[in-house]
Amino acid sequence: MAIERVAVLGSGSWGTAFAKVIADSGPEVVLWSRRQEVASEITETRVNSGYLPGISLPPNLGATSDPAKALDGADAVVLAVPSQTLRVNLSAWKELLPPDATLVSLSKGVELGTLKRMSEVIREVAGVDESQVAVVSGPNLAKEIAVEQPTATVIACTDHDRAVDLQLACSNSYFRPYTNTDVVGCELGGACKNVIALACGMAAGMGYGDNTMASIITRGLAETARLGAALGADPLTFAGLAGLGDLVATCASPLSRNRSFGERLGRGDTLAQAQEAAHGQVAEGVKSCSSIRELAAANGVDMPITEGIHKVCHDGLSVRDLGAALLGRDRKHERQ
Repeated sequence: MAIERVAVLGSGSWGTAFAKVIADSGPEVVLWSRRQEVASEITETRVNSGYLPGISLPPNLGATSDPAKALDGADAVVLAVPSQTLRVNLSAWKELLPPDATLVSLSKGVELGTLKRMSEVIREVAGVDESQVAVVSGPNLAKEIAVEQPTATVIACTDHDRAVDLQLACSNSYFRPYTNTDVVGCELGGACKNVIALACGMAAGMGYGDNTMASIITRGLAETARLGAALGADPLTFAGLAGLGDLVATCASPLSRNRSFGERLGRGDTLAQAQEAAHGQVAEGVKSCSSIRELAAANGVDMPITEGIHKVCHDGLSVRDLGAALLGRDRKHERQ
């Protein structure tokens, strides 16, 4: 089914950047913003100055604060809200969703309490089959995409034909999507990388260099893959864009909110001070480290970096003591 009209619900940096990607690929796009002033600014000036200042948005990208207007006639609905607010937002939009629209998640996390992945939350709240839900994951830093720097991503859906439809709807000269049917692996890669990026940021804040970063990234990928194996993911997914690709970008870039947040903690800031420096925003990994830790424990999976980040963010462990604890663990084979 050709995708000609797309609703993007959420006007933050990634939601706006992805809306631009789709509009630049041809379909008509309507971007929903919770705040009327943001929608008006986009409509009147073609700019979202609060999240992507200086970026001119294409003429086939409209904006509204009315979810009914955004969703009317949409062939695909892109959900671009934070993972821990997805359930409450989608519950409010449920009756407005076009019945056959493909529901696309940009959110990366595991829900606190239920331990559900975002596609599972969408299926539960919207009452749709898994074949109607897709996820987007990859090395996709919003500001770089907004200025049209080349990047690739993965569109995962158990219905390969739907994934191909979405692929065609967001393919352009600077954005190259690949398809995959491993929704579980793509979602876990996207969720876990935020936690590992916090660890890399902490190491950078303490003044450690590339050897330390490479070690954290590699061992972080190993524990992510262990969780994926326990939940039925394809191991090869973690060697791809939604695994290693997203992990490297998030762990290495100063544009990564999780890495920057972790760096402040590594320099000695408290969680409150790091949050204040981030203009009141808490990095996604600070929240999802707890749910990922619980998900791992429920499946008998050892995730020492995730466990340590949880203790730093929520149990008062110092960053320096985290490093000592990780280095002091029992010696073992690399693949354990």
